[in-house]
Order: sequence, then structure tokens, then C-alpha cells
Amino acid sequence: MTGRRAKYSTMLLLVVGSGLALLAATQPWFTIRLTDTAEHSSTVAVAGSTAAPALTALALAGLALTAALAIAGPVFRIVLALLGVLLGVSVLISAITAVSDAVRASVSAITTATGVAGDASIRRLVHSVDTQLWPWVAVAGGVLIVLASAAAVVFSRLWPGASRKYQTRFAGEDGRSVEEIASTGAGDADEMADAAGPDRAAHPAEAPARGDDETDADTPDEPRTLDRDTAIDSWDELTRGDDPTK
Repeated sequence: MTGRRAKYSTMLLLVVGSGLALLAATQPWFTIRLTDTAEHSSTVAVAGSTAAPALTALALAGLALTAALAIAGPVFRIVLALLGVLLGVSVLISAITAVSDAVRASVSAITTATGVAGDASIRRLVHSVDTQLWPWVAVAGGVLIVLASAAAVVFSRLWPGASRKYQTRFAGEDGRSVEEIASTGAGDADEMADAAGPDRAAHPAEAPARGDDETDADTPDEPRTLDRDTAIDSWDELTRGDDPTK
């Protein structure tokens, strides 16, 4: 339960952090008041997607990363968590850079509203800048992404494995795979059928039908030996949906 709780808590933090960054990107970050000499709008509202253009893509990448972490294996999980740390740091850099120089982050919006271009000319037009709460919401989202990703790196070894539906080989009650059961020879086909699951156990591989040209040398009660490799191949064919009796 501790590993499962750590996994779900980490994924929840990633979703919340990415969601905050995505929400902040859609909201106004700055209100620019222009000087009285401006011939157009006296105020310009600058959205987060304009002040920090990369923020939307980074937030969506964080949501996709959360979904990938849910089904990733132990090694790939570490790689994804490290990528999550980079995503969170990128969100922080994008938001803090915009807040540190609001005029530069608002250049495109001011140019669209006034028709004035050039950094020096735009700065002469700006009278004051009001910073809203949303840039700091984006910063908080970036911090959550970094913390959650770092927690995934540290505690991912405690996470439970992926669901059975993501595994190509199912394990038996004792945790052994189908190949391990076959190699030990314990239980042979019966134990392999139990390890493969109830659906496969209900339809075991049948022995090939005897042709008309077979001799009567083989008596009906002659024991049939089950070759280990043949048994594994039969179960592999059943896994792919092929009929091994054909």
C-alpha cells in the first residue's frame, strides 16, 4: 500500500502541476498602461500564452508524461522522471523570465495594439506594468512538477508493477512466468494453463489430428510426451490468436 500510495500521490502532483501551468497560460499575466502620447489603446492585456509562449506545450507534455509513468517499467520510469524534472525547470524558467522583464515579454502584444515596433520605442510607450497573480500560479505549477518528478526518481522502486494487461507473459500464483514453469517441468501443461489465466486455460492447445495415412503402430493408449519447446511455442501462438492445431 505504501508503494501504491507513493505512485498515485506522485502522479496526482504531476497532474496538478501541469494543470496549473496550462490554466495560467490561458489567463492574463500583465496589464500594460501606455503613455498619453500613444495614439491607440491606453492599456494592453497580455495573456500568458503571449508572455511565455512555450508554457502551453510544456504543460501538455507534463500531462502526457503522467500517463506514460503510469504504465512504464522500472528503468523507463527513471528516464521519464528525469524528463519530468527538466519539464518542471523549463516551466519555471519560462514563467520567471516573463515576470523579470514584463515589457520584453509583452512586445508582440504591444506591437499588435499600437503598430510600434522596436524594443527602445516600445519601452518609451510603456507607462506602467501591473503583474497579475497568474505568473506565480505557473511558477507554483513548475515547482510541483519538479518535486513530483524528483519523488518519482527516489521512490519509483517502491511503486507496484504494471497491470497484468500490459504484460505479454503472465505469472503463476508463485510469481513464476510461463517459461519458468515449463523449464522446471513441474505440472507441465496443467500448470502452464493455470499461469496463462482462466481464458487460456479453458482452451488448451490440442494435439494435432492424426492423418489417414498414419500407421497403426501408435496405439491409442501410448503415452505422449510433451516437448517443452513445443509447449511454449503453442502457448505463444495462442497468445497471438493463432490456432496451433492447424
